[in-house]
Amino acid sequence: VQLQASGGGLVQAGGSLRLSCAASGRTFSSYAAGWFRQAPGKAREYVAAIGGSGVNTYYADSVKGRFTISRDNAKNTVYLQMNSLKPEDTAVYYCAAGLSAPTVVSGNPMYWGQGTLVTVSS
Repeated sequence: VQLQASGGGLVQAGGSLRLSCAASGRTFSSYAAGWFRQAPGKAREYVAAIGGSGVNTYYADSVKGRFTISRDNAKNTVYLQMNSLKPEDTAVYYCAAGLSAPTVVSGNPMYWGQGTLVTVSS
């Protein structure tokens, strides 16, 4: 599976962005997917994950209630809708895919995409 993230950019605090992650392969619906982020000088951290069917979703406490992960398996794409953005959300965001949601949530997916930069100004 190859993953291509897009949608990053510069936004003011309180604003919104939607990230997309396009996946190659006809069996993408067999994989759980997720988003991670890495802020300057910090370790990469888990943000959100979604099961293969799209029914089950999981969030880090820091983004719960503000971010929404979803997927469209017909388009082989996973999305991260980010609302009420804060300066501390500034980071490079990475999409990832794995055989199960727990492996993604634990930070051990099988596949990683390249990052897309999100900058939130105060």
